[in-house]
Amino acid sequence: MSTAAKPYLSPQQYLVKERKAEFKSQYFRGEMFAMAGATREHNLIVGNIVREIGNALKDRHCEVYPSDMRVKIALTGLYTYPDASVVCGEPKFEDDQFDTLDNPTVLFEVLSESTESYDRGDKFRHYREIESLREYVMVTQDRVSVECYQRQANGGWLLREAQTISDSITFESLRVAVAASEIYRNIRFVEPAPQ
Repeated sequence: MSTAAKPYLSPQQYLVKERKAEFKSQYFRGEMFAMAGATREHNLIVGNIVREIGNALKDRHCEVYPSDMRVKIALTGLYTYPDASVVCGEPKFEDDQFDTLDNPTVLFEVLSESTESYDRGDKFRHYREIESLREYVMVTQDRVSVECYQRQANGGWLLREAQTISDSITFESLRVAVAASEIYRNIRFVEPAPQ
């Protein structure tokens, strides 16, 4: 019994296929990887983030994108779709299609059971290779937890957190503070059953 090797796709071949596809796929090392759908809670949180950050930055030279903006990590070759992206200053794109951002300032991921270890591990390792990236934010959807990793001058990453609904978190690179209650607007958390 033999298994046929998947044909290698160049980044250019991936972009041609991806731009025609009905669903989103990530790309890494010659392969495309289909992305799973999102829950109601996930979509609400992403919408809340885009709205709050977008409103706070509306009079500044920044752009806020939802999850349809692809990001390329040039040093590792990963093409992926963060849940939300912010670029301040002049955005740089892969090509004249303007759908693959090269220089995000802040990236947001809403964690799920199926993606959490990847978002915290390998994906964060890829993101750290983006020279323009100042902050990486992970938001848990089943409890209040907003973790913001900020790049330091020495190359390290400083963690700041919001862990209660009354907390706020400041995205220093954007000079924007957002209340956790706004990030989690319309989310109803299920209380664990008593033991």
